[in-house]
Amino acid sequence: MVLLLCLDNACLAQGGVTAQPTVTVRSTAVMVPVFVTTRKAQPVFDLVADDFRLTDNGVQQTLTLEQDTDSEPLALAVVVETGGAGVNHLSDYQGLESILGALFGDVEHEVAVVGFDSTPHLIVPFTQKTEDVSHALATLSGGDHDAAILDAVAFAVGTLRDQPTRYRRAIVLFSETIDQGSKTSLNDALRLVSETNTAIYSFGFSSTRSAVSHEASKFSGKDPGPAHGCFSRTGADPEYDGHYSKQVLDCISQLAPPLRLATMSFLAARNGLRTNTAQSLAQLTGGEFHHFQDSKDIKSGLIALSNDIPNYYVLSFKPAHPTPGLHALHVTTKSHPQFGTKSRREYWVEDAER
Repeated sequence: MVLLLCLDNACLAQGGVTAQPTVTVRSTAVMVPVFVTTRKAQPVFDLVADDFRLTDNGVQQTLTLEQDTDSEPLALAVVVETGGAGVNHLSDYQGLESILGALFGDVEHEVAVVGFDSTPHLIVPFTQKTEDVSHALATLSGGDHDAAILDAVAFAVGTLRDQPTRYRRAIVLFSETIDQGSKTSLNDALRLVSETNTAIYSFGFSSTRSAVSHEASKFSGKDPGPAHGCFSRTGADPEYDGHYSKQVLDCISQLAPPLRLATMSFLAARNGLRTNTAQSLAQLTGGEFHHFQDSKDIKSGLIALSNDIPNYYVLSFKPAHPTPGLHALHVTTKSHPQFGTKSRREYWVEDAER
């Protein structure tokens, strides 16, 4: 995802995700990476600018297809949840060095690691040494009970801002799906991401919403319980592995439904059940979202991501009237409605008088 800002014919460009924090000039070129797939999720090649239709706040734009953007240097922040439910996934981030290397290919790059629980913190400053990043991910320490995803993203954007303007900027986020305890709002986080033109690629494990959904499904009364009896250790739901007391509680609550309702109410109240933060960030910035349960899922997702990134098209256009505020983008393929597209959905234009 790229935003190209031109001032006095001098352009500060960045590839898949770029430079300046604000748009305060009349002549702006907005660059929008787009990933196109068939119904079978295969990348589509050989499209040209005229194959796309892009609207900015509903107004169709004249497009140019940029060339060789994937060869530009990359600044990447790897953001990892070490608090909350993330404590249970710390071992999943081991042995990623070779796969992380595949994300960069042969391009110049800088990588940093940010960890977060209730607060974000820099674990590894920007470095070209992938082995340092891999070692840090393999030796993470658990944090407190919160998972302030939006605060961590805002912090990571701040570190990316300090990188040279010729670098495209991206975040790879490993977290649960729902934000827990951020002071930063989703809108503020998206504005920061847009101003710095950062693409976010999220890897999320199930958050509390999934837990509540699971509780609700069992409350339907259709589930007779394990084949050998509700209190049996044999044939129990996989969620009880190593937690027989939880199974007993659920068995009792099948006999006393108000207890099931109390469990659901507690889960909902404790975590607020906000939107799927990790997925929303990826979708709105033109990145990708992958669910994961373990290290195998992470590795397969990173491999898929390394294959996808070089196949992004980068479209550019110059809005005639870059009015201050949030702009909604929508991209489709003209003659191929069956194709799927992933693209950036918004960008922000700062008020020049501020």
